[in-house]
Amino acid sequence: MDETSDDELVAAVAKGDERSCRVLMDRHLARIVALGRRMLGNQADAEEVAQEVFLRVWTHAERWQPGRAQFGTWLHRVAANLCLDRLRRIRGTVDIDEMPNLESDEPGPDRQLEERELSARVEAALQLLPERQRAAVVLSHYQGLSNIETAEVLEVTVEAVESLLSRARRQLRVSLATEKDELLRSREMSA
Repeated sequence: MDETSDDELVAAVAKGDERSCRVLMDRHLARIVALGRRMLGNQADAEEVAQEVFLRVWTHAERWQPGRAQFGTWLHRVAANLCLDRLRRIRGTVDIDEMPNLESDEPGPDRQLEERELSARVEAALQLLPERQRAAVVLSHYQGLSNIETAEVLEVTVEAVESLLSRARRQLRVSLATEKDELLRSREMSA
C-alpha cells in the first residue's frame, strides 16, 4: 500500500477503509505535528491540531477532489488554519517560558546546550511574529513548501507570501540581534 497515491488512499478512506487512513497518517503526521508545534509553541497543542486534521480527513474524505490540489498541500492548509484559529482564541496567553526546547543531535553537552539555547531563542522570536508571518515562515522554511505551495495553503498570492516572508525575516533579524546584544551585555556584566 506504500506505492498507493494519496488520492487513491483518500478515495478508500471515503469508503470507510481505516487501513488507508492509517497509511495517510503514517505519511503525513510527523510534518503536520511539526507545523503545529512551530506555529503554536508546544507539543500538546500541536498534537491536538494534528488529531483534528486527520479527523477531518476521515469525516470529509468523500469531499476530496483529486487534481484540484495536492493532498499534502490541503493537509497543510487545514493544519495552518486550525493553528491560526487556535492562536486567535488564545492570543496573548501563550507562555514563552513553557515552550519546549528542541534537542540537538550533537554529541557534546556544551554543544547541546548551545543548540538548545539557540533553538529556544529562535522559537521565542518566531512566536513574537504576527500569525500570518509565522505561518509563512513555518510552511516555507520548516515544512519545506515552495512559495507557490505556501500561497495555496494560506490562500494568498505568491507575492503576498514573499512579502510576509520578507517582513518576518526582517523582524526575526531584529529580535535575534536584540537577544544576542542582551546576552553579550549580561556576560560582560557578570565577568
